[in-house]
Amino acid sequence: MGSIILQRSRRKRLEQGHPWIFRNEIENVEGEPTPGSLVEVLDHRRRYLATGYYNPASQITVRVVSYAPLEQMDVDFFVARFRDCLKHRERFVKEDAYRFVYGEADFLPGLTVDRFGDVLVVQLLTLAMDQCRDIIVQALVEVLQPVGIYERSDVSVREMEGLELVKGPLYGNPPRYVTISENGLKVKVDIEQGQKTGYFFDQRENRASIKPLMTGWGERSGITMQELSVEGEGTRLVPVNQKGKEVTFPYWDGATVLECFSHTGSFTLHACQYGAKKVTCLDISEHAIESAKQNVELNGFEDRVEFVVADAFEYLRSQVKGLNERQARAAQDGKVDTSVALTAGGGRTWDVVILDPPAFAKTKSAVKGASRGYKDINLHGMKLVNEGGYLVTASCSYHMRPDLFLQSIQEAAADAGKILRLIEWRAAGKDHPQILGVDEGHYLKFAIFEVRSKTV
Repeated sequence: MGSIILQRSRRKRLEQGHPWIFRNEIENVEGEPTPGSLVEVLDHRRRYLATGYYNPASQITVRVVSYAPLEQMDVDFFVARFRDCLKHRERFVKEDAYRFVYGEADFLPGLTVDRFGDVLVVQLLTLAMDQCRDIIVQALVEVLQPVGIYERSDVSVREMEGLELVKGPLYGNPPRYVTISENGLKVKVDIEQGQKTGYFFDQRENRASIKPLMTGWGERSGITMQELSVEGEGTRLVPVNQKGKEVTFPYWDGATVLECFSHTGSFTLHACQYGAKKVTCLDISEHAIESAKQNVELNGFEDRVEFVVADAFEYLRSQVKGLNERQARAAQDGKVDTSVALTAGGGRTWDVVILDPPAFAKTKSAVKGASRGYKDINLHGMKLVNEGGYLVTASCSYHMRPDLFLQSIQEAAADAGKILRLIEWRAAGKDHPQILGVDEGHYLKFAIFEVRSKTV
């Protein structure tokens, strides 16, 4: 086995739990390690620190897989790691669909495995993991006994390892579509054409956290609970509108909700389950909206959801323009002909606006542009929240650090004339554990804000 000797002056990230060793941290390579093989990692005094796999073609030249001597990543090695992964998920996730292997955080850098019941989806992101493909499949079959395993190694990060983008079945006969359960909802997932592995498990707990936002809105519409006399039944407590009529719509107390970047419609499903009155489900992708429609129908929420295929930035801007025009009309002296349509269109508002966009900053150099993007979308989003309503917003860009994300939102609030109260601040779910010292694992930021106007 070859060895790498680390520079004396390097930052001691490895000792603090970070598994990556960059090319410029290596003083010398001893022996003749082949790309993808294991090497021992030694400090400048030649003291053993860890064992990792080696790829001289990558800026991340070594990725640590063990802090004790390890001869090979064989079936027994992967079986042991996979059993640890299973034990963790069974403790914290009470469903059979989740992120089963989360790369570095599960001490298997370069490997991602998502479990959809008895179907697995695998991503092999590095040369060493690519070389272990057959061994990984064998170990997964031993631990989980799946009916099928599908590979989605069609992500551009593989090119940095000198690898081609590949996808296709690895074991059994995995179906293209699988139906899973999340927080009591049914979700149909396209593992072949869906984004990444088909579904984003990292927001599971965050999606459940919107429950308190979905009810308590009926009073704004003038609906109150009153006792009414019913012939033959005496009196009973029922919702009554301003005209004294009983309200029979079961979701009279629910919120109006806008979900942008809906993908499979996961937040839309949760909003409906928790009592939303009406949900607007928006995505730029027709495939995504079709997936969302199927999931809404699967759960019986068709009567409360409308679907929009549009660019979220343009849609939000058009709604704000219409809102501004409507407010300008209201401020005019004399009567305004309300039968005349708004020239800008739009003008709608919602009780809850949900923004869960894809990563805007995939590299450090993209952070400045991403900050503008997050500010823009949150600025327009919060303008469309009814007074005292809620903005639910997220960022999955690792390079967009939490303080910078919050700064972008705060700047947006100042420009919009809004006061935001932070109600909840969350990260990825328990099937996405984080190793302290590995900042790259702290990628997801999720916040719920109450939105108030300064003029009210």
